[in-house]
Amino acid sequence: MDSHDSEDPKQNTADMTAFVQNLLQQMQSRFQTMSESIIAKIDEMGSRIDELEQSINDLRSEMGIEGSASPSLPSKSNDGPDQGSQ
Repeated sequence: MDSHDSEDPKQNTADMTAFVQNLLQQMQSRFQTMSESIIAKIDEMGSRIDELEQSINDLRSEMGIEGSASPSLPSKSNDGPDQGSQ
């Protein structure tokens, strides 16, 4: 019985070590998967922001081309009457 008892702790230690190593490998794999997923989503978000920024710039240039005289004229005409009434 003494020889059987002395082998159990060694076997338990080996089993526990294998279990912990397996668990750590699974955790590392999951973290790697999550990390890749997060990076992919950040890249996608960056692309969407770039597209949004380009759309805003396109709208600004369209407004500047189509209405370049309109926004400046009302502001100047507003300045004139305001100054005349004061």
